[in-house]
Amino acid sequence: MKTEIYRQLDREHHLHPFTDYKALAEEGSRIVTRAEGVYIHDSEGHRILDGMAGLWCVNLGYGREELVEAASEQMRQLPYYNSFFKSTHPPAVKLAETLCRLAPAHMNHVFFTGSGSEANDTVLRMVRRFWALEGKPDKQWIISRENAYHGSTVAGMSLGGMAPMHAQGGPTVPKIAHVRQPYWFGEGRDSEPEAFGRECAAALEARIHELGEENVAAFIAEPVQGAGGAVIPPASYWPAVRDVLARYDILLVVDEVICGFGRLGEWFGSQHYGLEPDLMPVAKGLSSGYLPIGGVLVGDRVADTLIERGGEFFHGFTYSGHPACAAVALKNLELMQAEAIVERVRDDIGPYLAKRWATLGEHPLVGEARSLGMVGALELVADKAAARRFPKSLGVGNLCRDICFDLGLVMRSVGDTMMISPPLVITRDEVDELVRLAGEALDETARRLAGRESVEPISEETRS
Repeated sequence: MKTEIYRQLDREHHLHPFTDYKALAEEGSRIVTRAEGVYIHDSEGHRILDGMAGLWCVNLGYGREELVEAASEQMRQLPYYNSFFKSTHPPAVKLAETLCRLAPAHMNHVFFTGSGSEANDTVLRMVRRFWALEGKPDKQWIISRENAYHGSTVAGMSLGGMAPMHAQGGPTVPKIAHVRQPYWFGEGRDSEPEAFGRECAAALEARIHELGEENVAAFIAEPVQGAGGAVIPPASYWPAVRDVLARYDILLVVDEVICGFGRLGEWFGSQHYGLEPDLMPVAKGLSSGYLPIGGVLVGDRVADTLIERGGEFFHGFTYSGHPACAAVALKNLELMQAEAIVERVRDDIGPYLAKRWATLGEHPLVGEARSLGMVGALELVADKAAARRFPKSLGVGNLCRDICFDLGLVMRSVGDTMMISPPLVITRDEVDELVRLAGEALDETARRLAGRESVEPISEETRS
């Protein structure tokens, strides 16, 4: 069918996630038809470098026949069976063992879900169940961070700290509190980064005192905040948080939905920061996005209590550990190990991206260019010297995002923060192309905002 027919049918029948429906109906959807490597193709013949790996997930890139074959083979043998009623199947068992082998040594059990949102629903249920079994039913409060994203189900939205989601979501799950995020560029430039990191950890300790240690069940946080704007905490932050949590009997939940499976140059972001979480929700890169699957890796302290003191845990999903999804995830992890993908991110392509990405920080529109592993962000500013933001009404981030698409690059905007999270298999030449296109998008954004004479574009020599 022609593009316009697809757009019309989409307009008439399809409600998209996180979308202004009126605006989309007026503009029409981009129809993505195929993909290979790090590129997607639309119905009008455009090839676009996917700088977001789908939604932080297509770690091995598009078109991996090994993953297609794993799904096909499993569907022929056992397309579906549940893991209720004392049943299991080989793909779920093998995947659970593999995940526990890759995770920190004290994590030896997995609860499977269909997504990261479901994984964080499971976290909430499991944390409160754990403390009830420990004879401390009053430990119900879970502390999260402002601007955190932990999914869009009711529990995930409540755990997250995004005010617009809370405003639309009605009453949130009770006994969830939020503390300041370690977002130095956005909220801490009056302090040195390391001092600011310690201030944020101190805010966590103050909230624990406010709520009462005897009432606080867990602290949940991403190693690097993804959907909140690729917020990379100051180096002082996680060590200070570790010190705070060590003083109190509070579980640590590290949300690895985005950072897990090599994105920061380790199998899990927890390992990059030297953390020992009690629970780790995972998803996205687990299957490189080829089929939906998530889960919660459970530390021995929590698992032992659930198993030894438990009785039935009244929680689960029809598709927990779905055979085809588990088979694809297992093959994905096998390929990542065979191709040394995590080591490549840590030792080669991650450092190369960091070097090239940093050059964009010289652009007049960029207040900060930051990256870690295969995550990067640009802060767009009206005044570079003062790091002054544009008025929100201008929608500069969205403008830059749309220009990126027109030029052949997917780069996501959160407010006026531009983000990338490319497939882990991206080559150096493709990184160069990504940075070149991002620079061109910044130049065009500057021209549309103020004209060539008042905002000079960065030169090609500087960018290269």
